This record gives sequence, C-alpha cells and structure tokens, in this order.
Amino acid sequence: MSEPHPEREDKRTFLQKLAEFIHPGPDSREELIETLVDAQDNQVIGSESRQMLEGVIRMADMTAGDVMVAAPRMDLINIEAPFDELLHTIIETAHSRFPVYDKDRENIIGILLAKDLLKLQRAPELNIRALLRPAVFVPESKGLNDLLRDFRGNRNHLAIVIDEFGRTAGLITIEDVLEQIVGEIEDEFDIAEDEGDIFALADKTYRVSGDTAIERVNEAFGVTLVASDEDQSFETIGGLIAHEMGHVPKRGERHAIGGLEFVVLHTKGGAVRWFKVSPTVSAGSGRGPQLF
Repeated sequence: MSEPHPEREDKRTFLQKLAEFIHPGPDSREELIETLVDAQDNQVIGSESRQMLEGVIRMADMTAGDVMVAAPRMDLINIEAPFDELLHTIIETAHSRFPVYDKDRENIIGILLAKDLLKLQRAPELNIRALLRPAVFVPESKGLNDLLRDFRGNRNHLAIVIDEFGRTAGLITIEDVLEQIVGEIEDEFDIAEDEGDIFALADKTYRVSGDTAIERVNEAFGVTLVASDEDQSFETIGGLIAHEMGHVPKRGERHAIGGLEFVVLHTKGGAVRWFKVSPTVSAGSGRGPQLF
C-alpha cells in the first residue's frame, strides 16, 4: 500500500506570510489586470509589457471562433483550376497558404503552400495533389491557449475551423492567435499611425489607408465623396468603397468614384488596409490633390 502524498512544505518566512495577509493577491482576472495597470503606473513594467500580459490573460477566455476569418471571406483554391489561374489567385491575394477544395467549397482536401506551387514550373508533370499538405480541423470552441500549443507542437500555421454541424466556419492562423497577445503584427504595408494615413508615391499617385476618414480624403484631394445610396453614411474610405463595390474588395480590384480611382493594394481580415489613389482620366484636368 502506497504512502499518502506528503504535503508540500511551506517555505515562506513569517514576514512573507504577514505581507500576503496584509496585501493579498488578486482574486480574479479583472483584479489581476488592475494590478498590471498599477504596476505600469508605478513604472514597474512598461506599457507594451502590460498590454502583452493583458493579452495573455484575456486570451484564456477566447476561442477559435472569436478570431477566425469567416468562411465567406476565405480565399480558397479549386483543385481543378489550371496553373495560370492558381498563380493569379496567389499573386492577387498575397497569402502564403491556401485551403484547397475539390468540387465543393465545403470539401477541403488539403493546404497548398504558395512556395510549393513553384515546383510545378520546374516539373509540370507533377500532380498538384502531391503538393498538398494535410489540413488541420479544429472546432469553433477550441481555446486559443490550446490552439497555440497545437500550432507550436505540430509546426502548423493554419487550421480550418468547423462549426457544431461539421461545416466550415472559417480559418485561423498562428498569426491570428499571436496578435491577441502582441497586437497587430505589421507587414510591409503597415505604417505607424502617428506617421499619417495618406502618402505621395513616386509615380504621382497616393497611398491611402483604408481606415482614413472620408472627410480627410475629401479635404486632401479636393473632392466630395458620398455613398450613391443617400440613406447610407460611412466614416472611413474603406467602408465607403466596399459598399459601392457591393462586396469585400480584393487585391488588384479598382473602383472609380468622385473623380478618383481607387486600386486595392492590400487587404487583411476582410478589410482594405491600403488603396492606391489617382485622379481618373476624365478628372485629370480638374483640381488635383491638395496634400503636397
């Protein structure tokens, strides 16, 4: 018969026990977050450290369904599509990984890495099915803590999220999870907010952030941009352009409004991050941008 597990020895000193009795630790996550705020105020930790620690704490209550890219906004590849079409999709969306389906978008059969598609150029006899990586499926209720552990363990960076009925609900990447801790992960299109939202380019066009206020665009370019539907009003240029196009814009798409042509440079999470803006041909002789 095994001996009962001995209790762990309490090695705290009397002064430590007294201090904890007088100043007990936080009893809830909310109190713990308040403690972190106090630590920042007392310059014990920095602002970025506090935000990251808060992200770790809050992430404990979040699931894959909370941060996934919803199914209607997923960029998928048809296994039967010709090589040129596959290449066009990869260039237009600028993703590194793509779920691949066979006949039905619900029938996801694997994941294609953009870099693997280059192998077809060197060996056209290869079947694209041979390039597919196994797809990982997770339920919407999967906790982000567990999902991050799985991502790290199996070296996978993307998972397909399914709902309670087994249908595709969306997809989630390791970047989506990490952004809950460290904030939005910037890429080559990202510019700090305090550096502005409209930039002149060398070819005399402009790069405009999708979340730029419409009033700011109107003032900068000397135009009056309004929705064609008078009952609708929008705060950002990205919201206005998406409404006028009638769908979620994709990279490379163009739309002309109010004497300006907007070309989608970059999208993320179903929203336009950057436009390339220039006067339309018919508006070329009119009043140009007033920024610079």
